[in-house]
Amino acid sequence: MPKPPKDCMAGTPLFTIADFIEAGRERLALEVIVGGKGLDRTIEEPIVNRPGLALTGFYENFAWKRLQVIGNSEMAFVKSMPMEERDRLFKGLLEHKARLLIYTCGRRPREVLCEMAAKKGVVILSTQMRTFEFIHVCTFILEALGSPRTSMYGTMIEVCGLGVLIEGDPGLGKSETALGLIKRGYALVADDLTCVRKNMATNELYASASPSTEGYMEIRGIGIMHVPSVFGVNALRGEKKLQLVITFRRFRDIIGEIDRIGQSRTTKNILGVDVPNITIPVSSGRDLVNLVETAALQHRLVMAGHDPVTELSRRLHDRARKLGVSSNKKQR
Repeated sequence: MPKPPKDCMAGTPLFTIADFIEAGRERLALEVIVGGKGLDRTIEEPIVNRPGLALTGFYENFAWKRLQVIGNSEMAFVKSMPMEERDRLFKGLLEHKARLLIYTCGRRPREVLCEMAAKKGVVILSTQMRTFEFIHVCTFILEALGSPRTSMYGTMIEVCGLGVLIEGDPGLGKSETALGLIKRGYALVADDLTCVRKNMATNELYASASPSTEGYMEIRGIGIMHVPSVFGVNALRGEKKLQLVITFRRFRDIIGEIDRIGQSRTTKNILGVDVPNITIPVSSGRDLVNLVETAALQHRLVMAGHDPVTELSRRLHDRARKLGVSSNKKQR
């Protein structure tokens, strides 16, 4: 089995300051004031910290591994000090291992402080964003970069508004089924290899394609195709919440295991999250496109609180009870 690409490796990923700058290129617009080799340093704690107490000289429990954000409040406090005291406070941050300083509101440190940081290998960044806006956006970017993730061999597609992952042995028609769904107006997320990340705040899973293969599909007999070029940009999605896993299995391999009424609900555990899992038997002549679409529609009804198995069971029970009462009356 081929190895997944680096950007789709399993586990909780490590990322560098350079990775963070690249991830926030558009939304954070960070400018590197002092960088050098420090840009290759790993961010050990992907959390924002405002070093208020540290600037007063109190360093106990100073979270030096985090991103130190210096906004208007910090700068106002520092400017209230004599120049020598300002330099001492700044030097104290560096001596207590602070490795990444981010100035907001377009502020920049003095040249002498930049030289001091360069000697210590400290990275200094600047952004035009206001502090509270920067922290808000930065938190989402750090969460995405540091989320636990894994890779799964399967085709991810948006069907009826749901993120559906189709998995199964090679040759069972996963990509062909996805192609049929795309022709019905649904959208591809990833083909063959799907990258999955976990949102720690909501305990939800999000799936996407590897950046190197995004938008491409392999169809046996046709070859590689670029989905947006053939079907238009609406036939492709970026990242999509994973809400249902459909497993294709050969009919002959699961004879006797098939749940004909759908009463038993199974799940698949991915990164500690249980995702609803439906098994569809594959055999000659079965319309897999129609079955996957119907499974997605059925799952939407279940999510909305409508359980057809329970409803039918209730109706049959009520019918049997009424027939029983009627029979008793006739006997009397």
